[in-house]
Formats: sequence, C-alpha cells, structure tokens
Amino acid sequence: MKRDLAQLSSKPFDLVVVGGGIFGACAAWDAVQRGLTVALIDRSDFGSAASANSFKLIHGGIRYIQHGDVARVRQSANERRTLMRIAPHLVHPLPIVIPTYGRGMKGKSALRVGMGIYDLLTWDRNQGVEDPERHVPSSGILSLNEVLTLFPELNRNELTGAAMFRDGQMYNPPRLVLAFIQKAVGAGAVAANYVEATGFLRKDDRITGVIAHDTLSGANLEIQGRVVLNTTGPYAESLLRRAMSLRLSPPGAYSRDAFFVVPRRLLHDRFALAVQAKTKDPDALVSRGERHLFIVPWRHYTLIGTWHKVHTDDPDAYSVTEGNLQGFFDEINAGYPALRISFDDVSFWNAGLIPFGENPRDAADLRFAHRSRLVDHAETHGLDNLISLIGVRFTTGRCEAAQAVNRVFEKLGIRPPASRTADLPIQGGDFVTWSGLVRRIEGEHGASLGADVVQSLAHNYGSDCGQVCRHMTEHPDLGERLGTSATIKAQVVHAIRSEMAQTLSDIIFRRTDLATGEYPGPVALEQCAEILRSELSLSHEEISRQIDAVTARFPRWALQKAADEAQQCGVAGVPVSPRHAGG
Repeated sequence: MKRDLAQLSSKPFDLVVVGGGIFGACAAWDAVQRGLTVALIDRSDFGSAASANSFKLIHGGIRYIQHGDVARVRQSANERRTLMRIAPHLVHPLPIVIPTYGRGMKGKSALRVGMGIYDLLTWDRNQGVEDPERHVPSSGILSLNEVLTLFPELNRNELTGAAMFRDGQMYNPPRLVLAFIQKAVGAGAVAANYVEATGFLRKDDRITGVIAHDTLSGANLEIQGRVVLNTTGPYAESLLRRAMSLRLSPPGAYSRDAFFVVPRRLLHDRFALAVQAKTKDPDALVSRGERHLFIVPWRHYTLIGTWHKVHTDDPDAYSVTEGNLQGFFDEINAGYPALRISFDDVSFWNAGLIPFGENPRDAADLRFAHRSRLVDHAETHGLDNLISLIGVRFTTGRCEAAQAVNRVFEKLGIRPPASRTADLPIQGGDFVTWSGLVRRIEGEHGASLGADVVQSLAHNYGSDCGQVCRHMTEHPDLGERLGTSATIKAQVVHAIRSEMAQTLSDIIFRRTDLATGEYPGPVALEQCAEILRSELSLSHEEISRQIDAVTARFPRWALQKAADEAQQCGVAGVPVSPRHAGG
C-alpha cells in the first residue's frame, strides 16, 4: 500500500468510495473484486472513527430474538460465520454468560426457550468454517454451582444459574478494516488516507467525481468517478449539506456509544458476563427487563460497556467527560458491586457515533437503529450517480457494502456479477487452523521473539506474518521490543513502508497493539516516534507535536500513573498538563 495521490487524479474510476471505515473498506474490496476500477479516500486514517471505537464484538443477532426480527438474526449470524471464515486471525468466538434469577422472564426457563429458538435459527452457524477453534457451539444452561465457580461474587439473591452463548470478538477492529483495504489495493484499487472530500464534481444532474483536499500537504485534487459512494457514516449528512446543500428526510439520528478499558482481567480469562443495566429496550416484543451491560475479557484487558447517548450536534463534537465516566462507574458497580470500579482503574475510553433510533433528547429508555440506510440520491434529490450508505453495525459491513455495490452496477448499466467476498480470505486470512499458524511462526521465529510477540504477530498479520519478519531478517535489531510491550520495531517499519501509516497515532492506535488499551509508556512511545522520524524524514518539532497528540488521547490519571511509575524506575516520564485530560 503506497499513498500515491497522482494515481487518484490521473484517470477516471468506475467508483469513488468516500470514507474508509468498515463499510467503505468492504465496498472497495467488493467492487474491485467484481471488476470495477475503484478509488477509496478517507479524511483521516482508515478505520479511525466509529470502526476503531467498536466494542470489539461481532454480534450474531441473539438480541433480535426479543424483537421477533428473524431476518436480522439470520443476517448477523451469517456475517459472524463469514468473518470467522475469511478473517480467522482477527475474529474468534467469545463465551458470554447471562445470569438467571428467580422465575419468569429472568429465569432459566425463559432463557432456555430463547436460546433454543436462536440455535434453531442459526443451525448453519459453522458451515464452511474449517478451523474447529472458530466454531460457535450451541448455547447452554449453567447450574447455580457452575456459574458461581466462574463468577463467585455474583449477587446470590434468587440466582438460579445462567445461560451461555457465544458471539464473535475482534482482536483489533482497525486491522480488520485495513485487511479489507489491503485486499482491495492488492486487486487494483487506489486508496489514500488523509484525503478529505470537500465537494462533488457535477455535470447537470449527474455526479462525476469528487473534489478533494490532501490534509497532509494542503494540495487540492479532483477524482473522476462514474459513481460516488458516500460511506462516511455519521459524517455523511454533513458532507452532503456542506458540499451540495442536500438534506436527508428524515434526518439521521445518532448515538455516542462509549465503553471503557481496565488494564487487567477483572473477572475471568475467557468468559464475558452480562449484568443488568438501568434502562429498558422499548422496542422489545419480549423483554427480560433492563438491558445488559457487558464485562468482557479482551487480550489482557477488560472492556466494560456500552453506554448510549443521543447526539444531535456536530459529529466532531462528541466526547466522554469525567462526569459521564462517573455515571458509567455508578451503573456498572450497581450491577456488579464487587467490581468497585473508579477512575484509577481506567486506562482508556473509546467512543464513536453510530446511527440510532428516533428518541426525545432526554429519553432514558432509548430506541436503537434497526437497519442501515442506503440512499440513492437520484430517487431522493434527482441527482444521479451518488449513493450514500450509512451503516449501523460493524458486523454487517461486508454484506451491506455488497448491496450498495449492486446499486453501483445498476447505475453503470451493468448486470451485477455475484459478490465473492463471503468466500475469499481477507489479507492475512489464508490459513487453515489458528494453532497451526502459531506453530509455524514459533518454528520460524519463536526462539528470538517470545510467545507473546508470536501471538500478537499471528493475530495482526495472520498468514502475512513473513512480510513483517522479513524486515527483522534484514536488520536483526528490528526484532527488539518497543519498551516492555509485545510490539517489535519491525512492525513500525512495516506499518510505514507497507501499510500507509502516516502518523504516530496511525501506528500505535491502528497498525499495532501498542496503545490500543493503555498508555504504552514514554520509552516505547519515544522509540516508535524515532523510527517514524527516520523513515519519513520528519522534524523533531513535528515528532514532538505528534507525541503530544498521542498522549492527549489518554485520561490524565492514567498518564499521571505512568509518570509516577516511570519516575520510580528512573525513566523520564510524560509531563501531565491540563491538555492531557482526554481519553
């Protein structure tokens, strides 16, 4: 992957995709795989907005049983199976336990019936998945003793046991987005990050391309396209308004979905736990009462969430305040008092905007969005060759992108060839079993790397691991770790040379594991920044600015803790100032 803006402006494309999150990435791969010429741009880094801030779950659709929405159950379970098959290094099964209490809707009998219906509807959940480690078994019921063995501090008042099912979990959402883009580029697409669409090229009542601005160099360019697909998510409507004064009817509603990260395992190494929240689902036909919050093991962290808040302002203006976090703590501690979560426990928070249902501003029980929105602007605004896809769930990005590409073919007057993206492995996914992949990497490089580094490489690069290790073979010092992390210097070099990483944030938040869950420490950050400076010939002033931008992403208390620990170890710490108060 090389960032070559000359390619974007040198020839017309069949399709220009604006927005490089999961929906845009999948659309680019699907379209180029079906024979179209494709350009893909994103105003920031690929997958850096809502996709990067995902709760890491690939939902199999079990909660849609409560809504009686069989179509969504089937779609979600099919996409979970597809991702287990085409991205086995980045998606794996996650057991989730739901405690049962008393009788009625919160009891074992009701959940047993619901789980049984779900198992019947997803009878083909493992079809075509070769690796047994990526199989999703049937759901089950746990006895009182079994659930207390897993979670001994559960509230025992009327506790009768638990139901257990498995969903999918992503190892690294931005790398999953990147893997789709890598496949698209490998098949001939032209992609560039940090290229912002500022307007549309228009001839009469037809869109003929995109006016764009390179946010790194300041250059302006025009990208010719027979069809333009707008996949900018919560930014889609503001782009349409700003560029052409177009408004959707009805306007979209959005939620700031947030969760926080604790830098250790709180409850169990392998099992996630659902606990009762304070709000209800007003759309549920069959309700067990309050919605659930989830306490989820992820790598060596714990994720807790998610919380939803209606957002009606500028899509760039959302945030998570300390007051919000305190409210999150109060609710999760009420649901599971043994946690006693406080600010000192939190290393990071994630938040992103997603489409939502229609809700009054102060509503407590919120309606979620049920469907993504595919808008053909020829039908809504009399403006041909412009399509907007505003996606709801990361899980369904691939199949809904394929539907949008079908519409692109209609615009081009071509009968759509069948999409094959459900069957073709994405970048790094070309292997049979996970354990076999790990053994191969261990045999080739394990002695010099260590087990934790091998696991990280296998997850992030899958069958393409050799491309990273090649740098290490040529320069053995690139096998060194960054600080005490499981990330090695070769990964940074590879991100810059082969994965279009342009900034320090790109590398540590989206190309590697370095800072995806907590502040990596001053040593690792400085080492990574020095490689970036050398590779891209950046000034020391620019590197300092980028280090500041990275540290501003972490809560002030987490930075203070890191500074205190660094001082105790005799290492220069990170200065904590009022600007370092985000997350």
